[in-house]
Amino acid sequence: MNKLFAGFTILLAIGFLSSCAKKNVAYQSNGKMEDFSPIYNDYDFLSAKAKIIIEEASGKITRGSMNVRAKKDSVLWFTVSPGLGMEAVRGLITQDKIQIKDRIGKEDINLTFTEFETIYGLKLSLDLFQNILWANPPIPFDYKDRLVRVGKAFELTQIRDKVRYFSKVDVNTRKVSELVSNSLDDRGSLLASFPNFQEVDSQPFPLEVLYKLAYQLPEGSQNTIINLEWNSIEPHADPLTFPFRF
Repeated sequence: MNKLFAGFTILLAIGFLSSCAKKNVAYQSNGKMEDFSPIYNDYDFLSAKAKIIIEEASGKITRGSMNVRAKKDSVLWFTVSPGLGMEAVRGLITQDKIQIKDRIGKEDINLTFTEFETIYGLKLSLDLFQNILWANPPIPFDYKDRLVRVGKAFELTQIRDKVRYFSKVDVNTRKVSELVSNSLDDRGSLLASFPNFQEVDSQPFPLEVLYKLAYQLPEGSQNTIINLEWNSIEPHADPLTFPFRF
């Protein structure tokens, strides 16, 4: 569990769906972004599913399934299953902390974001989780950031709390197409690529994603590659439940 923990928690990794999943619709923009105004998805509650392949530096490849539920700006909840309906991991991420119930390795996690950074070398927050999942700029734009228009994208460079974020925001989708993030002390880094998008409630959501992570564990640095394909993203007006307990 330890070697995959950072990848699971950052990406809320998701897996195989039943054959009744609805067909994805490619997102079609109705105009180019002339001034910098990226789209932040509008929803109260949301559930999602996708396909995933996780590749470790050792060559090990993990396939599985995961379900996600969210209350915007409040809660991210997920379960991970390697197959056959067996739940391996259940997680809950709030504004304050990360909680993981590991049903196989029994290595449960109950950490504040500050504690997580100390152990894994990655500075996280609920807002950052949401933005990385839905292809938003990682943190809100500020006057001190560097923003330039280069061809069909805005290039945004931001430095916060000893972390550098570089984002390319496509002028057509008004979403991040590429993100590179690294801590200034070189303890952790993340690359995310969003090559295409699907339309959900007239909004662009990611369809295929590639994540590359480097992070620290007690036994040394680790690298993980995650290929993700979202197959089902459904906003909800009515509340969802987030069952979790240790």
